[in-house]
Amino acid sequence: MLALNIPELKNFMNQLLCSDTFDHFLLKEATIQKDAVWNFDGTVTPDFYSSEELEEQGLSGLAFLPYGRVRQHCFDLIKGKRTPSYFKFVFLLSPDNLSRTLASMQTPFTPQDVTGMFLNLKFQNGNLMLTTGVSYRIFSTDKSLEHEWDRLVEIFLKNHNIVIEKLG
Repeated sequence: MLALNIPELKNFMNQLLCSDTFDHFLLKEATIQKDAVWNFDGTVTPDFYSSEELEEQGLSGLAFLPYGRVRQHCFDLIKGKRTPSYFKFVFLLSPDNLSRTLASMQTPFTPQDVTGMFLNLKFQNGNLMLTTGVSYRIFSTDKSLEHEWDRLVEIFLKNHNIVIEKLG
């Protein structure tokens, strides 16, 4: 697990809310606390869509919505003169990106072994922290996948000019 501080809040928030930087991640959940607490459950509700709509909108087979579909709602809640007192976003790779990522890592783990590869964002007390995580369907003492995921996340952030400070 990687724990990072994001010192340049304005740049990061611009990337999170005003660009497509995180749109390819799925949003498992989000909480935004301002004048009220807003909770997003990113779970796809298949009954809301026809099977054609699920296919057309790229939602077929997804358990969670792509962040790009709810980013504007998050922006609308966060924008304004007053900073939220707290927010949390839990992102994970889509099944396709999980498969591609595992293949590129040349790891012994398969998509069937991994429940998710996560990015967690938490803003509290004026500090923004990002942590990574891997959830497995199997028991393993092998931490190589987690270390490689941490490395890839650091590269992703660097490629998007997001300044980070390692914690601990």
